[in-house]
Amino acid sequence: MKLVIVTSVEEFQKDVLKLFKNADIHNFSSSDIDGYKNGSSILMTSSWFPGEQFSNESRLFFSFTEDEKIDALFSLIKEFNSSIETNNAVRAVVVPIERQI
Repeated sequence: MKLVIVTSVEEFQKDVLKLFKNADIHNFSSSDIDGYKNGSSILMTSSWFPGEQFSNESRLFFSFTEDEKIDALFSLIKEFNSSIETNNAVRAVVVPIERQI
């Protein structure tokens, strides 16, 4: 069993839910998060408050699941990311679980 963590912009929430379903991952949790990018963009430098951070409404999903389902999820995410026209790709990581109760 491993922990898979997926992040996406809020706009892709329904898509990520479908990806989890298609990967046969039915038990997971999610949370609202704020996503930040460092760097100076035109928007940031033209702000009335230049020290102000700009965030994106994002989602974090996580599930404790088996390797096979994670492999399927990663394939689906890779396919999804190749079809979007934005630089806000769905991101995923896997964390091994050393102990559990």
